[in-house]
Amino acid sequence: MPAFGLMPMSYRVIGVVVFLAVLAGGSAALAWRFQDWRYGGQLAEQARVHAEALNQLSLAAATQQQAEQDKRLALELRLSTSEQTHYRALSDAERDQGRLRDRLATADVRLSVLLDAHDTASVCGVPTASGASSVDHGAARALLDPAHAQRIIAITDAGDRGLIALQACQAYIRALAR
Repeated sequence: MPAFGLMPMSYRVIGVVVFLAVLAGGSAALAWRFQDWRYGGQLAEQARVHAEALNQLSLAAATQQQAEQDKRLALELRLSTSEQTHYRALSDAERDQGRLRDRLATADVRLSVLLDAHDTASVCGVPTASGASSVDHGAARALLDPAHAQRIIAITDAGDRGLIALQACQAYIRALAR
């Protein structure tokens, strides 16, 4: 009897066992290679689909960005045009106010106010301005002191500037709201 209690095996059985082991190992390796090839194909397809999706997303983002940039440029153009319009209105108002101040200073023009014809206390002896060029058809008027007229013109100038600035702000808000 052999040592360790093993029975002698025939070389043929050992050869068959070894052959089956090699065959099993080879078929396992072949199965692994087949799985690798199959999954590799699937991963390549997923990578291609993913790349296409990313490309479409980047094209959509670029299109969106261009549209937003076009909107921003159009808004800037509208605001620039509006700003030029209001700047022109402000400079025209300043020029007109300057001319009026100059005409008041040279006594070329005099400011007057209408007096209430029904108020007998205020009419007391002020002659009525009657003439063909009178708009008020002979209503009682009082001439203003040139210094007071200058202050009134300065107040109306500030009011005109405020109204022009308000119009500019309103136009700006309307342009942004579009």
